[in-house]
Amino acid sequence: MALDFLAGCAGGVAGVLVGHPFDTVKVRLQVQSLEKPQYRGTLHCFQSIIKQESVLGLYKGLGSPLMGLTFINALVFGVQGNTLRALGRDTPLNQFLAGAAAGAIQCVICCPMELAKTRLQLQDAGPARTYRGSLDCLVQIYRREGLRGVNRGMASTLLRETPSFGVYFLSYDVLTRALGCEPGDRLLVPKLLLAGGTSGTLSWLSTYPVDVVKSRLQADGLRGAPRYGGFVDCVRQSYRAEGWRVFTRGLASTLLRAFPVNAATFATVTVVLTYARGPEARPDGEAVPAAASGPGLAQPSSL
Repeated sequence: MALDFLAGCAGGVAGVLVGHPFDTVKVRLQVQSLEKPQYRGTLHCFQSIIKQESVLGLYKGLGSPLMGLTFINALVFGVQGNTLRALGRDTPLNQFLAGAAAGAIQCVICCPMELAKTRLQLQDAGPARTYRGSLDCLVQIYRREGLRGVNRGMASTLLRETPSFGVYFLSYDVLTRALGCEPGDRLLVPKLLLAGGTSGTLSWLSTYPVDVVKSRLQADGLRGAPRYGGFVDCVRQSYRAEGWRVFTRGLASTLLRAFPVNAATFATVTVVLTYARGPEARPDGEAVPAAASGPGLAQPSSL
């Protein structure tokens, strides 16, 4: 259990450090005004942030995902692995269901964490900033809006995470088996990077429009009066104002981020588990967690 926990955390740290700059760009593109857009696209957004706020501007809000990744990785890999074992057979449907269960349960931590991250990514730099950090952000929101404010965007987070994690673990399992990821293979790490990166990309593509709505709801009221009455109202207003393209805003930076982040995360978790434990034999068809489910790879036991 301790090894699984540490492997999950190591993968999470690797993923956050690689992907956070892309996430900052994604959020800013998603919530900027159509009437007065600040950025012309992904590259321009990167350049503007670095020019105005230095490279550190790309890492605004980093504390929030780092603070939550320990619990999120423990929940995700633990729930996915134990659910898969409870279902009894390692089938594509069970891989999807186990991943979906993991995605749904981790929303309890993910939603407040992403709320703080979004607010920190959007606040002005310098003395005018509203929040001093992730914890201060959540405390201020709780004082003003209570528990409901801290969990703003929970419905959209659930709608995003539940199916996307099902796609995530299912596609990783299928790809590692198809690529023949086995210990001792000199191409093991590149294969794991390819499988992890591809599964992350497919996961984001499956629910990206919901992520746009979630970002808008969590940023709502930061600069002026709140505009949206909820998930459906946000979808309606966004579509009326900007058309269907609004639900793809920031997609380029998200996909640029998705591949390296998930490649780093899954490869780190799998390599740590595989070489710490060594290959473990298992009966054919027995359910095992997807985080290390390529042929002959060591499996997480109860993370």
